[in-house]
Amino acid sequence: MVEHNTVRTTCPYCGVGCGVLATPQPDGHVTIAGDPDHPANFGRLCSKGSALGETLSLDGRLLHPEIADKRVTWDQAFDEVANRFKQTISEHGPSSVAIYGSGQLLTEDYYVANKLMKGFVGSANIDTNSRLCMASSVAGHKRAFGSDTVPGNYEDLEQADLIVLVGSNLSWCHPVLYQRIVAARTARPDMKIVLIDPRRTVSADIAEIHLPIAPDGDSALFVGLLAHLDQQGITDSDYVSAYTSGYEAALLTAEDWDIAGVAEATGLSPLSIARFYDLFARTKKVVTVYSQGVNQSAAGSDKVNAIINCHLATGRIGKPGMGPFSVTGQPNAMGGREVGGLANMLAAHMDFTPDAIDRVARFWGSGSVAQGPGLKAVDLFAAMARGEIKAVWIMATNPVDSMPEADIVRDALKACPFVVVSDMNRHTDTMELAHVRLPAAGWGEKDGTVSNSERRISRQRPFLPLPGEARPDWWIIKEVAKRLGHGAAFSYFSPGQIFAEHVALSGFENSGNRDFDLSGLSGADYETMTPVQWPVRSKPTARMFGDGKFFTLDGRARFLPIQPPPPFAPAPGTFILNTGRVRDHWHTMTRTGKAARLSAHMAEPFVEIHPADASAMGISRANLVRLSNGHGSALVRALVTDRQQRGQLFVPMHWTDQFASNGRVDALVTGKTDPVSGQPALKMAQVHAEPVGVRLYGFVVAAQKPALATDYWAMAPAHNGYRAEIALFEELANWSDFLADTFGTDAVFQSIRDERSGRRAFVLIENGRLLAALYTSPDPVLVSRQWAVDLLSETELTASIVLAGRPGADRPEGGAIVCSCMGVGINTITEAVTRHGCTSVEAVGALTRAGTNCGSCRAEIRGIVDANRLIAAE
Repeated sequence: MVEHNTVRTTCPYCGVGCGVLATPQPDGHVTIAGDPDHPANFGRLCSKGSALGETLSLDGRLLHPEIADKRVTWDQAFDEVANRFKQTISEHGPSSVAIYGSGQLLTEDYYVANKLMKGFVGSANIDTNSRLCMASSVAGHKRAFGSDTVPGNYEDLEQADLIVLVGSNLSWCHPVLYQRIVAARTARPDMKIVLIDPRRTVSADIAEIHLPIAPDGDSALFVGLLAHLDQQGITDSDYVSAYTSGYEAALLTAEDWDIAGVAEATGLSPLSIARFYDLFARTKKVVTVYSQGVNQSAAGSDKVNAIINCHLATGRIGKPGMGPFSVTGQPNAMGGREVGGLANMLAAHMDFTPDAIDRVARFWGSGSVAQGPGLKAVDLFAAMARGEIKAVWIMATNPVDSMPEADIVRDALKACPFVVVSDMNRHTDTMELAHVRLPAAGWGEKDGTVSNSERRISRQRPFLPLPGEARPDWWIIKEVAKRLGHGAAFSYFSPGQIFAEHVALSGFENSGNRDFDLSGLSGADYETMTPVQWPVRSKPTARMFGDGKFFTLDGRARFLPIQPPPPFAPAPGTFILNTGRVRDHWHTMTRTGKAARLSAHMAEPFVEIHPADASAMGISRANLVRLSNGHGSALVRALVTDRQQRGQLFVPMHWTDQFASNGRVDALVTGKTDPVSGQPALKMAQVHAEPVGVRLYGFVVAAQKPALATDYWAMAPAHNGYRAEIALFEELANWSDFLADTFGTDAVFQSIRDERSGRRAFVLIENGRLLAALYTSPDPVLVSRQWAVDLLSETELTASIVLAGRPGADRPEGGAIVCSCMGVGINTITEAVTRHGCTSVEAVGALTRAGTNCGSCRAEIRGIVDANRLIAAE
């Protein structure tokens, strides 16, 4: 039963778009649950969504406007922004200013920002971090369908007989969709899963076939599949003839790609390719799910079209359980696409054609509408570095960490004459460079809509008051627009009014010839609006293109002839670097970095490296590794694993200068982009790797945030304090000074030292409570992290307990966290197997609750069960 003060809202993380029930409590905290009535998740939440209530504190929030680091009034801030933009436009023209937005913006915020820049400033220099996420999907959709339309919906994942995951670690990056698939497969064991990914990710746990493809080998694999389908007579010639064009040209290119050629280009065995091709050919109900491994490539658009070609050739599109399916990384990447948040799009999915420019100009009542596309993200910051962009407004994103060649982006912002950042956080690597800082509302305070990966629009509703002087993004943009002289066009008083205008534009002069149409929502009650899939004309539309009608000029879907790129060969002595996400963190951790349990699983930046590569370089487990190239460097922890192929490395993209000394991995990624979409190739860079000479490793727990100034550090919140990994490249001359500087106290620490091993421990306890502890060793510190962190919650500690560095026999210790949702560690799971006879993930869950919420840890639990099964049988 839903409590009377419970608010139905939508999760602010990935593009799954899960419904959330948020219930404020009398003590100020908020309880979070999945909404069982929301059609995206039916009550499921992942570890990040479950922990949303733990990210709502005001710690680190920007609560007041600032100019040059000083608090000012909103009027002063607005006047400064408007005057500087006016002056820049007057002196250098509209193309000298830009907005860089985010999939964290709500649709209403996005709409107003896009309208201001493209409609009234007259420049299309408004792009978004969605360019880094799904721009190649947009380009592929438009080339094939004539519109940026995702054909299917989440039900297709449950109705398919074969799901092909391409460059998508669904288990960690879209866990709720993954669990929907797991549930469907449990109900229908004949369902098959294929994973196509250079890494053996945890998503391989449910796959019959894992194809460890060479980087950028996807185009060749699917071009070869098209040729195979034709040769085997599997194509639907009637469908191709009636509803498509360009098949002969696409096939002519594909015919050269036999299985031997595909094997050479992909690094896969001919047998595994043949197995996949046969499975795809003989299974009619196929959904191909793809994500960043496809999009984040210099050939991303071609990869998308190579996938779509195979579905068009077999008529497997727009029908239950069939179709290509792009899953987006951000909560409102789709909403941004809908309102024209990308530099090459107008609002309501319209392009920069003369008819569309005229239509939008008449609707907005503006004679200043931009006449052509603006600068895409990578080009925008490159232009800034050249001095061509002289004023920029960054909204709800952190490009200093997320853009490729991130150090160059940082330098460009440092050199830019005027930088405005509106965000909820005072301390981000981008916010540090702002001349003007504008405090924006955060999740739980915002009011508006978002669109998920299946074209479903949901409401985000507020359940918290606006803190300090924080305000919604749409209101901030509106106030600047008024001061720029456009008040009449921006006289909004609520997000509902903005949404109504968005709805009206979508239906304006649209007789079904444009895909994006919300005209059926005209006059709907915004406050009580329930999740709905667009287009909405007389009624919502679950699937697109089932009738064979597309949005090209001739109404036919287009095949694209795709010529795969040659196999990538890294320079001698270098590795191929792949970047991505971990299970429990989100983007640059501005939200998840606040939740202690979300850092319990992986608390510092790391590099996955194959055991043979690690051995060849003298890198042992948990050593520090330096990655470098001509663009930058990073210091990361070695995670030696055979999940990684030889010659390749994986590093997550989450860590910033706020959380680690040198973990910004996108500083190493080049600015190479897809020529069609402008999306950067974030998945592939060349780097050198070498072990780092460390004199001392250290682990820190502290009740107050320590001041870390060591050669290496990585810090994360812990329950009742902080935890940190550190490393020193030289022996310290004075430990007393180091402890005083680090922990901000002159108090005397109790300590012990093992002369033989060189290990030390320092501890400060007051009235039975742990204030600080430091463990050091010439080798990676062996102290149980979770045990040490848990000591911060104890009230009757003695120094001897802490200095021991491990629990006594009377203090059972759960070990490193495996299940973040339930806080269950590896030792607890191992004991469930070895002592209690649990021989399955389900049995472990019944005993310990591990893996019973979001399920993202189930593959790891299965690995622990398998590793200990023989012991359990004895």
